[in-house]
Amino acid sequence: MSIEAIVMPKWGLAMQEGMIAEWHIVPGAEIKAGQEIMDIETSKIANVYESPVAGTFRKIVVQNGETVPVGALLGVVAPASVSDDEVDAFAQDFIDNFDWDAAAGDTGPEPETIEAGGTRIRFLKMGDADGTPLLFIHGYGGDLNSWMFNQEAFAESHTCYALDLPGHGGSTKDVGAANLDVFTSAVVAFMDAKSITKAHLVGHSMGGATALALAINVGDRIASLTLIAPAGLGAEINMDYINGFIGQSRAKKLRAVLEMLVADPGAITTEMVDEVIKFKRVDGVGPALERLRDGLMPGGQQGVDLRSSLSALTAPVQVIWGKQDQILPAKHAEGLPDNVTVTVYEKIGHMPHMEKAAEVNALIGKIVG
Repeated sequence: MSIEAIVMPKWGLAMQEGMIAEWHIVPGAEIKAGQEIMDIETSKIANVYESPVAGTFRKIVVQNGETVPVGALLGVVAPASVSDDEVDAFAQDFIDNFDWDAAAGDTGPEPETIEAGGTRIRFLKMGDADGTPLLFIHGYGGDLNSWMFNQEAFAESHTCYALDLPGHGGSTKDVGAANLDVFTSAVVAFMDAKSITKAHLVGHSMGGATALALAINVGDRIASLTLIAPAGLGAEINMDYINGFIGQSRAKKLRAVLEMLVADPGAITTEMVDEVIKFKRVDGVGPALERLRDGLMPGGQQGVDLRSSLSALTAPVQVIWGKQDQILPAKHAEGLPDNVTVTVYEKIGHMPHMEKAAEVNALIGKIVG
């Protein structure tokens, strides 16, 4: 007898519970691992949940609209040879033995800060495996929470670090010359401070340009590159988004700006909008974002072109894009050299690592081993 539980996932540090917005399957359905089976809403984001298991879906335990803690039983998968009574007994035993108090209090690892090359860098470490670590580098206006669907997926096999770049999150708000060198220097200083001689880099948008620039400048320290909707491969950028992110302070108008990030506007929650507003109220954030805009996007275009350097890289490189990206056009993924593996997802926007997390994690897994 093989009965498998589908439980409430943990997406990000702050997630303690989630609400089932809608089931997409019914009992009796045959499901595949990675299939989208329900929508879940959290205080941070709404997203589809992809089944971790394959088999016959037998029982819904938590109904649409109900909220339960991380780890709580949502549904049951079992072969047809398992009786309904056995499925019911499994579900009841799981519920009876679930530690509801512990689940509510489990916040997971906490971010830390380190002085690296005279710069304060906030980071989140997950995992403690031997071998080459992974570094996750966020985009403009983001922070280490951008990787809530990705970092933990590799924590058993790798030591994983998600960083806040200067001007962002809990890191220093001093962005110096407000160019790409500020970010690459900060990442190298972090690697030195943590005695990381070589790392796999996963970078999104501005963080993708940072990762690519690192591979160009210190290639012997880069094991692989996963560039997700990276900046630096074309001139075009949506300045309405950039200026709106900086300038909008009212929730309704800021929501409209943030909705440009994703193909499905429903993924942007009220709590996410509130978090961005709080971030922009932190001393030094506004001027830092403005300086980075002016330094990295002079005249409303990307100020750095790294495209011609791709063919000279010796480390494995992959580029991942969403075809409906409204910030950096997916056409920037066209015509890249043969040493770059390109994946473009239909009906996905600027955040493939959040909108299509399981598939993106699988691609990262292939390149990092």
